[in-house]
Amino acid sequence: MTGPLRSVVLAYSGGLDTSIIVPWLKETYHCRVIAFAADVGQGAELSGLSRKAIASGADEFLVEDLREDFACDYLFPALAAGAVYEHSYLLGTALARPLIARRQVEIALALGADGVAHGCTGKGNDQVRFEMTYRALAPQLRVVAPWREWSIASREEACAYAAERGIPVPVTTGKLYSRDRNLWHCSHEGGPLEDPGQAPAPDLFQMTASPESAPEMPHDVTIGFDHGRPVTLDGRRLSPARLVTALNAIAGEHGIGRVDLVENRLVGMKSHGVYETPGGTILRTAHQGLEQLALDRDTLHYKDVIAHRYAELVYNGQWYTPLRMALDAFVQATQRNVTGAARIKLFKGSTLLVGRKAEKSLYNPDIASFTMSETYNQKDAEGFIKLFGLPIKVQALVQGK
Repeated sequence: MTGPLRSVVLAYSGGLDTSIIVPWLKETYHCRVIAFAADVGQGAELSGLSRKAIASGADEFLVEDLREDFACDYLFPALAAGAVYEHSYLLGTALARPLIARRQVEIALALGADGVAHGCTGKGNDQVRFEMTYRALAPQLRVVAPWREWSIASREEACAYAAERGIPVPVTTGKLYSRDRNLWHCSHEGGPLEDPGQAPAPDLFQMTASPESAPEMPHDVTIGFDHGRPVTLDGRRLSPARLVTALNAIAGEHGIGRVDLVENRLVGMKSHGVYETPGGTILRTAHQGLEQLALDRDTLHYKDVIAHRYAELVYNGQWYTPLRMALDAFVQATQRNVTGAARIKLFKGSTLLVGRKAEKSLYNPDIASFTMSETYNQKDAEGFIKLFGLPIKVQALVQGK
């Protein structure tokens, strides 16, 4: 869509990109700019954003606390699904984007804006995640993606643009990491990390201590689940966001949750990123341990199949799609008996499952024991093996001829 714009709601973080987008929108489209910041657990990054946005030229600034929505409606469904992208990435950024974009659209519609804007680069995944949400929820809104329109070609040029207009930004040409932090994780990209052969600098990490400097004594935590959702920490009931926050502090102290990954972006390139997901790593280990007790073999194995697809949908920005919703219905059905608790030992960067109990556990000691019992007659195995091995026996006989 082309033509003039009256009012645009910008997904505003106060970082380098969105800081310079405010004046660029004013200069380019001569429109009203509403800067919207979603609190999804960035912490101190939200400090002073209102003053900064208005000083940059925004006509209005809005901030909303979405932490509980984030944990309850996005993080925990993905946790229940077992969604992990390329075996390592717990999807912290990817899960936040559909929530932020959804609320951005709702604000635009409520305030009568005719456009929405984001600060995602033209090489990344986030542009897809934001715009897939816009299309799913309000396709009539015009989308402005400055990184695909302006002449700025690098983060150095973006820093220069900000300096010319007296806009303070948290990035300098001497430290060019691109970070995204929320309740679930902190991601690091760019700068020295563009060389995947280079080890991350020790001062890169924001949420986790180095395993080497972690406490010398291990620490146990017990996570309680109700129908696949975490509800208690060491017996204390907490809201979803508070539970994740508390686990982040404990796990971060013990160096839990660091991942160094060269991933395949949706747009076709490989990217090197470092992720910290301390609390989420513990929750994943605990949830997997409880499912081992509560799910039958076929359901557990098939759930592994859909977990991979679920992770792709999240990573690719397809949260608001019929397939994701259908998969959620399947996952919810699998979680009916995932109620109980799992105990995790934390020690110098590692998580070890050391105990689990489920209210409706399928583990039967009488059957599993090596001791003979009436429930399971070991002699029955002979006939089972004969029938199970019949195809390979026939093949061997044919090959023998």
